[in-house]
Amino acid sequence: MSTLRHDPAATAAAPSAPAASKPAHSDHPSTVAKGKFNPRELDWVVIVGLIFLHGAAAFAFIPSLFTWSGLVLAFVFAFIATCLGMCVCYHRLLSHRSFRTPKWFEYVLVWCGCLAWQGGPVGWVGTHRLHHKHSDGDHDPHTPQHGFTWAHITWFMHKYHHGVERRQAATDLLKDRGLRFLDTYAWLPLVVLIAALFGAGYAWGTWVSDMNGLQVGLSWVVWAVALRTVVFFHITWFVNSASHTWGYQNYKDSGDHSTNLWWLALPSFGEGWHNNHHANPRSAAHGLRWWEFDITYTVIKMLSWVGLASRLNVPPTERRPWKKTA
Repeated sequence: MSTLRHDPAATAAAPSAPAASKPAHSDHPSTVAKGKFNPRELDWVVIVGLIFLHGAAAFAFIPSLFTWSGLVLAFVFAFIATCLGMCVCYHRLLSHRSFRTPKWFEYVLVWCGCLAWQGGPVGWVGTHRLHHKHSDGDHDPHTPQHGFTWAHITWFMHKYHHGVERRQAATDLLKDRGLRFLDTYAWLPLVVLIAALFGAGYAWGTWVSDMNGLQVGLSWVVWAVALRTVVFFHITWFVNSASHTWGYQNYKDSGDHSTNLWWLALPSFGEGWHNNHHANPRSAAHGLRWWEFDITYTVIKMLSWVGLASRLNVPPTERRPWKKTA
């Protein structure tokens, strides 16, 4: 385990990320005000997908589509896709390199992250690095300074986030052939999961359970894919919106409005200790006080016990909250 020197201006981007003070721009820079819809930059594939997923999630309220097995699978894949895929991999591993893992296992974790349907690793990491580089500033892709709704969901509907080309902030990932492949086919894991769940559910309902096979198959897809994905969409987006609006700060020197929000930290697997993270972006641990339970860091520690994680970065003692006087 290693400790980090504090750099309040650190963006936690890899060395190859843009170092210029102005954001990298796409070929279609926006001319509209921040926090406003820009029809030229709307990503209609994402918008249609969001509408479809929210509509599919509503089927969970149909009593005949509820099964206990579907509920269990929803929790299982929430852990796989969000905790392992998004929190451990996309965020703490790829975005900040707060620990190291074998390359083959990194690819496995990326596959898990694709199940969250929040995009491929390159775009997600680039967006997050730009958020740190311009946190709560004019070029932050999703700051509540441009409106709470913008920070929560509207930004996600735009391709370039008002002219900012997110992939240019993750060029180090583009050098990896395996990550390029997984980024190109980021839609494939979820499609495979949907087919596998429906097929397994249909078989279970037909030959094992006394329920209708079609009913069980649909239940597993609705609960373990549609509802699970939508719920954790909004939990993730609350990290962007709520944890820059409400909560407390252990670090007043983070340089932004990031906060720690206990009620968000629990369902987000520890991501809600957001002020701690912004003050120490390369730390594998986000929960730094004894009551700040960080499920993701616990998982990373457990991976280190079996040789799947190493070189875990944590803040030095003098940067721990209980050592600070201001």
